[in-house]
Amino acid sequence: MMHMTFYWGKKVTLLFDFWRTDSWTSYAIALLACFIFSLFYQYMEDRRQRFRILSINSKRNYPQPPPPPAVNAPLLYTFPSVGGKWNSARFATAILFGVNSAIGYMLMLAVMSFNGGVFIAVVVGLGIGYLFFRNGDENDVVVDNPCACA
Repeated sequence: MMHMTFYWGKKVTLLFDFWRTDSWTSYAIALLACFIFSLFYQYMEDRRQRFRILSINSKRNYPQPPPPPAVNAPLLYTFPSVGGKWNSARFATAILFGVNSAIGYMLMLAVMSFNGGVFIAVVVGLGIGYLFFRNGDENDVVVDNPCACA
């Protein structure tokens, strides 16, 4: 039966039936794997944010087309985007987002094993990963955006 409260012990089943620990060695390896996946999650989040910042900055370097004449101006004028809606940067960002989401959900399911050691390994891994890989540049995307809803 699955635990519904936190427990401390070396016997845990993580994510799959075949990933069971029954010794301190296998438990330590499982905790190390959770820690490394947490670090990797933060690394991938940083890569995705940096890629997004680079793609936004590259769009700003292209000259903007002149506005249409006032007589023929539509009420909602949109500037044509470089590469259209389905450009390669957007596609790559979507793939990185999907991979990062999958890793995040796997970490959430690992924590839902309710083992205290797994919880600590994931939280410490996320914290150390944030310290190493995230530097605050992702906030520039929101700060530089004049839209109030960004």
